[in-house]
Amino acid sequence: MATVARESSGLALYRRTSSGVEVLLGHMGGPFWARKDGAAWSFPKGQHDPGEDGEAAARREFVEELGVPVPAGELQPLGSQQQRSGKVVTIWALEGEVDLAAFAPGTFTMEWPKGSGREQEFPEIDRIGWFGLEEAAGKLVSGQRPFLAVLADLVG
Repeated sequence: MATVARESSGLALYRRTSSGVEVLLGHMGGPFWARKDGAAWSFPKGQHDPGEDGEAAARREFVEELGVPVPAGELQPLGSQQQRSGKVVTIWALEGEVDLAAFAPGTFTMEWPKGSGREQEFPEIDRIGWFGLEEAAGKLVSGQRPFLAVLADLVG
């Protein structure tokens, strides 16, 4: 029986500023990521069913993870990258702005501390921020860094 690859889709929201292009990243929530900064940020994304329209999934996951609407505009594909876990992540770029003060993340539940039998709720993303492309490279998990080069080419 063949294994179906897990798929995630997300958005690389970007804006142009006087100092260059910036991307919106989210710091991953939960106890594992709490004290980490480098390689602990992600594009807003989420897993979806195989065969589900990736663009629609990317828009839905953006809203679920950040609690803010997706800005209007046409999505530009940045491609797909297979992660170390085997998951395939596909990211689309979108130029736009969001109100950072309106950030209201979705949550997930997990046993914490591990082995305690206690379920706790954590935000999927515990904070968001705009980062220049160079700074973003140090913030992003390694499997998502290749999308920055594609975005840089796209925006010139």
